[in-house]
Amino acid sequence: MLDALIDRAAATEPIVNAFTDSYFEQAREQAAAAADAYARGTARPLEGIAIAIKDEDIIAGQRTTMGSKLLEDWVPEETSPLAQRILDAGGIVHARSAAPEFSMVIFTWSFLHGVTRNPWNPAMTPGGSSGGSGAAVAAGSTTLATGSDIGGSIRIPASMCGVVGFKPPWGRVPEVPPWNRDPFLASGPLARTVADATLLQNVISGPVTGDMYGLPRLVIPERLPPVTGMRIALSPDLGCFQPDAEVVAAIDAAASRLRELGAEVEPVDLDWDRSLLEAAEDHLSFLMGTIMRADLTPGWESRVTPYVREFFGRPPVSTERWIAGWEVMDRAYLELEQRVFAAGFDALICPTLITTNIPADWGHPDVGPDVPLDEIYSTTMTMPFNVLGRLPVLDVPVGIAPSTGVPIGMQIVGPLNRDEVPFRIGAALEAVEGPLFDRTRPRVG
Repeated sequence: MLDALIDRAAATEPIVNAFTDSYFEQAREQAAAAADAYARGTARPLEGIAIAIKDEDIIAGQRTTMGSKLLEDWVPEETSPLAQRILDAGGIVHARSAAPEFSMVIFTWSFLHGVTRNPWNPAMTPGGSSGGSGAAVAAGSTTLATGSDIGGSIRIPASMCGVVGFKPPWGRVPEVPPWNRDPFLASGPLARTVADATLLQNVISGPVTGDMYGLPRLVIPERLPPVTGMRIALSPDLGCFQPDAEVVAAIDAAASRLRELGAEVEPVDLDWDRSLLEAAEDHLSFLMGTIMRADLTPGWESRVTPYVREFFGRPPVSTERWIAGWEVMDRAYLELEQRVFAAGFDALICPTLITTNIPADWGHPDVGPDVPLDEIYSTTMTMPFNVLGRLPVLDVPVGIAPSTGVPIGMQIVGPLNRDEVPFRIGAALEAVEGPLFDRTRPRVG
């Protein structure tokens, strides 16, 4: 199985460029040991499964660049809790997956690693920031992959690549300090099927000693009840977005399928506006800018990408503005609570992106002018659910955009501490139509 993935990587990587580093020979040794474990009956939950870990999580002895020339030669001496759990469960880290510099944007290109492309349409991005993970799963050069999500970085690649991605509630999967303190951030799985995403999520779920922000481990059942009788709220625009017609059509079609399965799907109006997104950007600038700026080396301006340079060049966010932003965020949750969960709905469904037309090299200096971060962020409908970071969100493919040939994803948002709810709905949809890759294949891979 590993050799098949390596062969696929040899065929797809020259185009897709999903990997930053590979460890194929070491992985072959581990695969042989895994085969012996199966023969002895001692296989662990991920025994012998190849997993691409995002070039952001640290693994002792493996280069971790975070897509930046500033960290081009950094080899950490420690392993993150997420990666350690994968290794302890028998997973084989055969490659590290590409991300934009410091995981800051919704496409995946950097000066260090080049442009990562979408297997469905190489002219388009696979999304970001976990774009290498989404692209590798879609291209078939890995079985599973990991991602992190502080503004949509799991769900955006899942949507663009036609795979399944899960943003767990903040604290469900442990993070490396100080990022464990940020309620926007969560790490989770990307996979071709809901069942595969469930497998990996159950391995990485649960707190670690010394982290008071962690949530208890929650196991997603392998078999979930049907959606018959569930009430699902539908919002095509979340009150403040304007998705393309083909995106809305795909979400409506998924809603119709859920109705056919016995669920009640009803439109809801959310009174959200752009102030919610502005508050989210202020939060990221206030915390991320402060934390990361402290680690920058002299002369960094000439070595980083335009989007990183713009982020760190923004005026500082005052404490007063940051606190005012939290008031906006609290009102947004109250609005969702009153109109969805307190109103008797079990979940909310909505698009992931307003469009699939996002070029792979968007904003690259070789092809055009810089793209302002505000314009970049405005294409995604994911950020509100980082603001509401305790809510679990599963992203599943619901169609292919006729205009680009790129998949369209749908977010399934569950209530607090009910991680199984989005999986229940996603599994029901997948059971009816089968995984996207059983019905159609990417152009590459």
